Amino acid sequence: MNKFVITGLISVIFLAACVTINVYFPAAAAERAASEFVGDVLGEPVEDGSLFEPVTPGRDFELLAYTPALMVISLVVQDAHAQADIEINTPQINAIKARMAQRQQNSLNDMFDAGAIGFTRDGLVAIRDRSAVSLQDRRSLEAVVADENRDRKAVYREIAVANGHPEWEGDIQETFAKEWVQKARRGWYYQNASGNWVTK
Repeated sequence: MNKFVITGLISVIFLAACVTINVYFPAAAAERAASEFVGDVLGEPVEDGSLFEPVTPGRDFELLAYTPALMVISLVVQDAHAQADIEINTPQINAIKARMAQRQQNSLNDMFDAGAIGFTRDGLVAIRDRSAVSLQDRRSLEAVVADENRDRKAVYREIAVANGHPEWEGDIQETFAKEWVQKARRGWYYQNASGNWVTK
């Protein structure tokens, strides 16, 4: 075999092996996933069922494809980026979402409307004013909030795990925190960046 061919093949293998694949947190896909999830929980209609769009390789990949060695690296990197979607339709995640949606309709909506609870800046729910609800509802207020926060933490963790990146949990929680506020009804309370309660 021609020594130049052998040298070329070795170079391709070496270069491909030296590529460090960094799969970055797909913020745009996460926002779309969070928008769908939060909308379902709060009872808002989903306008578009196609939430995820494949990451389109940029012009850099086209330029890299001109040489065989760089073409291999290009394909490897493209594959890494193509895997960076957010999956939220697993049995575990759907089960948590169903519980949260039921809790939202059965009790949380009234508590938000009364101003007894609000969205925290870290994507959870907190009691803001116990006196805003009746004595009977006050007895269950803490339990309902505790159950809700347990499910919220679980869903952030499950989404990260389901996508093969447990380290994304914090980013997912932060993305959801913004989306809860974005879809909150007018008059509902949430914490601003300083941690103060304000109304939508």
